[in-house]
Amino acid sequence: MEVRPFRESDQAALIALWHACGLTRPWNDPAQDIARKLAVQRELFLVGEVEREVVASVMAGYDGHRGWANYLAVAPARRGQGYGRRLMNEVEARLLALGCPKINLQVRATNADVIAFYAASAMRRTRR
Repeated sequence: MEVRPFRESDQAALIALWHACGLTRPWNDPAQDIARKLAVQRELFLVGEVEREVVASVMAGYDGHRGWANYLAVAPARRGQGYGRRLMNEVEARLLALGCPKINLQVRATNADVIAFYAASAMRRTRR
């Protein structure tokens, strides 16, 4: 898998990936979320590509205090191959280079697959 910055030509494939992964909600327009991200720290918006197909994504940011990771997605048929971990490693490296000391993850309590992924990746869960 090649990890690279998001390109505008990825938008339709990326929105389809987010739908397939259950990340979209009726009250959040994914196209608008992409437009907002492209206006701020677009270098932290990454996709994973295999054979010219977008199969993974992560949208990250840094506010000077904490980093954030959102829209981590791996196509259901491509899971278990280390793609999610590769994307998170890249995000962690980019945030660390910006001076970011910690990353917050927002995961819906109903998203058991992602909770298991982060647990297996040694990400600690805290409640506030």
